[in-house]
Amino acid sequence: MQRILLFLYSIRAFLLFITLETLAIWLVVSYNSPQGAVFFNSSNSFTGSFLNTKDSFTEYFTLGKTNEALAEKNAQLMARLANLRPTKDSVFIPLDSGMLNSYEFRSAKVINNSINLRTNHITLNKGANDGIKEGMGVFNEDGIIGRVKGVSSNYASVISLLHTDLLISSKIKSTDVFGSTQWDGKNSQKAKLKYVPRHVEVAKGDTVVTSGYNAVFPEGLLVGTIDEVSTGTETNYLDITIHLTANFSTLTYVYLVENNSMEVELDSLQQITESVNE
Repeated sequence: MQRILLFLYSIRAFLLFITLETLAIWLVVSYNSPQGAVFFNSSNSFTGSFLNTKDSFTEYFTLGKTNEALAEKNAQLMARLANLRPTKDSVFIPLDSGMLNSYEFRSAKVINNSINLRTNHITLNKGANDGIKEGMGVFNEDGIIGRVKGVSSNYASVISLLHTDLLISSKIKSTDVFGSTQWDGKNSQKAKLKYVPRHVEVAKGDTVVTSGYNAVFPEGLLVGTIDEVSTGTETNYLDITIHLTANFSTLTYVYLVENNSMEVELDSLQQITESVNE
């Protein structure tokens, strides 16, 4: 033991250098977006390969539950498809082809996920080669998961909904009153619905869904249900806690959505509006 301590003492300068270098790199990547993007794109292929190998090993032990969940989901989808087909006596109104083709959906598998930080991220096993792009919305059958932050050839990094900087445009389904869902960094199953005026009547159990007011998510995707409501400390808004419908501790497969027809137009209009307000 004494020899180990003497050895560590003899290389104390080198250890201090490594510690300071690591701290400096972490500060640069964390607080500078361009450098952070470069760091992710250069390291993503290496970490992605490692995480994919690790995930393949652990997946073997959960194949039974995964197959059961997929079979159940397929049955639900087939039932929905049957209900969507018009009956003989029903009135069928064909939708505009542009509306039908507004969104494209892709699937991916989660190979790494964190829930115990304030800035959690998710790694997916698909990237640019599979049509994944930065800014795409991510969700599963239970609810909203996050938004794609960075993409390499074969992997993608997602800003989790459990990230204190991510806001999701949402609305209360029963009243169409909109706000923004944001995680407060505490419970991984709960988040805050912000900017709902005090005069609005909100009941525990009300469903919160995506509002469709931006180009990321279609309208009506599940976010959560209202768990607690109080007047809060702010003058104009309610303090609303929602229970997230997605279980982030058991994520396996997710869907990615891209708005083809509206993304560029909405973003340009948003920029014009912001410039006018300034």
